[in-house]
Amino acid sequence: MAFLTVELRNKLEQTVLKARDVSEQGAVTSLEALAVHNHEPYVTLTAEQRTLRRRLRNHGRQLGYIRKQNAKQEILRLTRECAYEHWHRMLFARFLAENELLIEPKSGVAVTMAECDELARERGEDTWSMVGSFAQMM
Repeated sequence: MAFLTVELRNKLEQTVLKARDVSEQGAVTSLEALAVHNHEPYVTLTAEQRTLRRRLRNHGRQLGYIRKQNAKQEILRLTRECAYEHWHRMLFARFLAENELLIEPKSGVAVTMAECDELARERGEDTWSMVGSFAQMM
């Protein structure tokens, strides 16, 4: 079995740390877009988004946040959990795809990342969101 050189291990570590930062920033953006941090929902939110917001705020309280009246709710733990879940779903999906184990749910056939790119374009979806949903079902 081949081992990574020190240079490649350092590069891998830097890449993983950068990906974690990007994932956390994406989670913050998504949570703030749903006003999870705010005491009142945005008036532009749909009924479905308001339900999701309520569920996320409740989950935040399960993580130890204290509900504050008319103040912003802390979302750091919730942000990290969302980023962690998303990152690991993508990592698992990539692992499955590389080992020819990622299954497209409707057909029950193993698919590669290239096939997923094509399928996502046909469906008008984001490739990684679609691949993550495939992996999540497994």
